Amino acid sequence: MSEISAGNRAGAGAEDGAGDAEYDVAVIGYGPTGVTAANLLGAAGLRVVVLERDAEIFSRARAVSTDEEVIRIWQRTGLDDRLKRDMLADRPLDFVDARGRAFLSAHPTPRGHGHPPQMFLYQPALEQVLRDGVDRYPNVEVWLRHECLRLRQSVDGSGVELTVVGTADDSVRRLRARYVIAADGGSSLTRAQLNVGYEGRTYEDRWVVIDTRILKPWPDHDRLRFRCDPARPAVDCPTPLGHHRWEFPILPGDDERYLTSDDAIHAMVSGYGIGRDQIEILRATVYSHHVRFAARFRVGRVFLAGDAAHAMPPWIGQGMAAGVRDVANLCWKLDAVLRGELPESVLDSYEAERKPHVKEVTRRAVFVGRIITERRLAVTRVRDSVLPHLNRIPGLGGWLQDSNWIPVAHYADGFQARPRTKASGTSRTRASRTTAPGHQIPQPWVTGPDGTRVRLDDVLAGRWLLLHGPLPTSQPAWERCGVPSLTVLPAGSRPAEGAVVDCDGVLRAWMTRHRAATLALRPDAYVYAAAPAGAQLPPPPAGFTPAPRATTPTTAQGAS
Repeated sequence: MSEISAGNRAGAGAEDGAGDAEYDVAVIGYGPTGVTAANLLGAAGLRVVVLERDAEIFSRARAVSTDEEVIRIWQRTGLDDRLKRDMLADRPLDFVDARGRAFLSAHPTPRGHGHPPQMFLYQPALEQVLRDGVDRYPNVEVWLRHECLRLRQSVDGSGVELTVVGTADDSVRRLRARYVIAADGGSSLTRAQLNVGYEGRTYEDRWVVIDTRILKPWPDHDRLRFRCDPARPAVDCPTPLGHHRWEFPILPGDDERYLTSDDAIHAMVSGYGIGRDQIEILRATVYSHHVRFAARFRVGRVFLAGDAAHAMPPWIGQGMAAGVRDVANLCWKLDAVLRGELPESVLDSYEAERKPHVKEVTRRAVFVGRIITERRLAVTRVRDSVLPHLNRIPGLGGWLQDSNWIPVAHYADGFQARPRTKASGTSRTRASRTTAPGHQIPQPWVTGPDGTRVRLDDVLAGRWLLLHGPLPTSQPAWERCGVPSLTVLPAGSRPAEGAVVDCDGVLRAWMTRHRAATLALRPDAYVYAAAPAGAQLPPPPAGFTPAPRATTPTTAQGAS
């Protein structure tokens, strides 16, 4: 990729000193969070510029796994199947004691998003596929080796002026964007310019992260092990494309420089039976664990996302995933505001929805980390002996073994219809008894009107939509807005226009469980409003005026 690449070179004027270039959205940072945003915004047809200070993809594999919900987000970009070709799915994980005996084994179970529940990945390869995906969009410019030195928001609130320096030639350019997504990492210069606090803690232990290439496989090389040895805990992690990772803490008295040397690394992994002839050490890096949250995720027209907004320990593999969820939540809202479909106030729901979920995910990551890194001998003896017994308790054992430690996102205080109440008192109407609003619906396989078996989101197509049970109730307020409808037919039904057949009964069961016969879905498949059988939905959002959309490509050129 060239330093400035795009099919439509809208930024050439600024490059030549001819004036400020104008964009809908500027994305600062081109890691997993920024590149996901670029794909989502590019598919929406918005004019986007991406600023990235580095010339190439960062070579070190930081994230090593992701989950089905994140793959579902990448499905919106049309890149999910290509990405999964480079991933490992359905690998079990073990917590093992100092002798290598498993005291807890987990087997991730699906949550209904339509993809494997856990996928191991090699981050540089993943980012390359996502960047190839951005190349589909002539409306997205990518400026590599460019850094944003200054942000200035317009006094009238109409946009943001960015002063950008080219790190290769020290050139200075100006551009304007109506909104900015800052995905420039934990040391975010943007967050610092906005004077937003980044509060939390940094753990004392530093860790050596070792990326290797497998030369000769060993038994169970593709199994994740948390080695909970109080003498020196370790993470022993499979990664695809012939790679493998280890992580070891730097203990008091260790020489940090020596611990990253080949001799030290081979000495540490030899304890697990790995010989020098079985791996090639690619790189070893030292890092610290952080728990931090930005005081605000939004300042005017600038939004913090990914590590710029929050940082968590790596124990449940959710650092990268949290950033991808951030921009999935934000990008459709920016698109709706820029097209005039929704008022700008909807953007306030970004932090209201994302921050509570990120905090809960972080809390669980810290909890799992305590299990792994506990070094007090008395505590580890209790852990190693008690957890196997807890595994055998009905209910609790299943929860531990299913590895469903990642909380499901439920946007209780976000962008959704508020329950109605009767004018005569505080008792609620029938429409308020449903529990669906704020939840994302599952994504089962369905049969479309043409008889093709597809994943549900491919039919929903990222738009506002009414989803009905088999006996639809007319919803005039929504129909007047032009919101289309789909009827969910039971398994075994014949395909029909305006309907999908719920092949495995997953969606109908979900609607029944939430006491909902009609759903008003947001473009991200979260429920804005719901009603039981025969009831009217709450009205559409204030100022809601859906706009027609142009079709955009969904298959990465050359990505196959």
